[in-house]
Amino acid sequence: MWRRSAVSRFSSRISLSSSSSSRLIPWSRELCAVNTFPQPPPSSEPTANLAISGAGSDPNRVLTSGAAAATSRIAAAAGLGHHYARCYWELSKARLSMLVVATSGTGYILGTGNAAVDLAGLCYTCAGTMMIAASANSLNQIFEISNDAKMKRTMRRPLPSGRMSVPHAVAWATIAGASGACLLATKTNMVAAGLASANLVLYAFVYTPLKQLHPVNTWVGAVVGAIPPLLGWAAASGEISYNSMILPAALYFWQIPHFMALAHLCRDDYAAGGYKMLSLFDPSGKRIAAVALRNCFYMVPLGFIAYDWGLTSSWFCLESTLLTMAIAATAFSFYRHGTMEKARKMFHASLLFLPVFMSGLLIHRVYDEDKQPLLEAAGLPNSASSEVKTQRRKKRPAQPPVAYASAAPFPFLPAPSFYSP
Repeated sequence: MWRRSAVSRFSSRISLSSSSSSRLIPWSRELCAVNTFPQPPPSSEPTANLAISGAGSDPNRVLTSGAAAATSRIAAAAGLGHHYARCYWELSKARLSMLVVATSGTGYILGTGNAAVDLAGLCYTCAGTMMIAASANSLNQIFEISNDAKMKRTMRRPLPSGRMSVPHAVAWATIAGASGACLLATKTNMVAAGLASANLVLYAFVYTPLKQLHPVNTWVGAVVGAIPPLLGWAAASGEISYNSMILPAALYFWQIPHFMALAHLCRDDYAAGGYKMLSLFDPSGKRIAAVALRNCFYMVPLGFIAYDWGLTSSWFCLESTLLTMAIAATAFSFYRHGTMEKARKMFHASLLFLPVFMSGLLIHRVYDEDKQPLLEAAGLPNSASSEVKTQRRKKRPAQPPVAYASAAPFPFLPAPSFYSP
């Protein structure tokens, strides 16, 4: 009798521990499946009889139960991995981060000039940029949990919905940011790593809190979006030149109509979240449409500047002008009517503008041998610029004086040619 009560108490403790462990994380079905296993029903036979019956049980039944338990554990582990992968994907804003990686990769290719593109360096740059962007977006969501919980567009994110804890998200953001900065510093150069780290700080600790304070946050966010192509150029060339500023300038001006349209479309959501956007102070949409139209016109000279500075061919002038006039036409239509439909058209036009503009830069790019590094003007060491200067100092082979004399005073006489065996 005493032995039976001891066995029953032991089995009841196991069931209580399993039920309490399942209550620790109520929001994860996968973890509940891992933490709770089917317990065998309590037997009414004595302990000795249990041992005898277990020793004489069928081996096939034991193997079948073991295989079923292993299969359930594997399925639970797979479900848990899918759960966290989904949380990391949403926490990092993977689609937005991939757009940032695309701009950084374009800057890297442009920064190589007429040299062959180093595929390993390009991969390292894109991977480091992806980690930095994932860390910045994760920190942004960590700081805005209460705001995201009030917005329909963001309330299902991992942190507001409770699918991931805050310490877990902080650890993920820290590891991703540190890994990205170290990768850029070791595999590219310190200029690229410094730009990436500065952009992370600017986005997470300046732009994010500024969204709840003043509408100027849109322009600060535009600076954040303009740095990745500069990062890619620096990773490829090791310098910051005047030509490296063309794509960042395009991205800066492009983001204004893009985010003005988005702020107008999501005006109610931003008001519920407590964000100070310019669209909240402009119910008619005239003011934000004028701001968007003005920044569209600012992009018109960029194609001519790229051609004049030797970055692209003359064809890019025509293409970039047509692109900017197209997006400016949608901004002007939004200015005239101020409807949600026109704002949505301007938003879609901005989504189409950026990939076409970057593709035009890559297709029509040429190498400019006369670019002037900005780092050299700041007094910083630059090995690439010193090599270029050394090549420029090399003199051409000297020619006999008769060659110059024959061409200058007597232009009607042919210049003599000299053959050196």
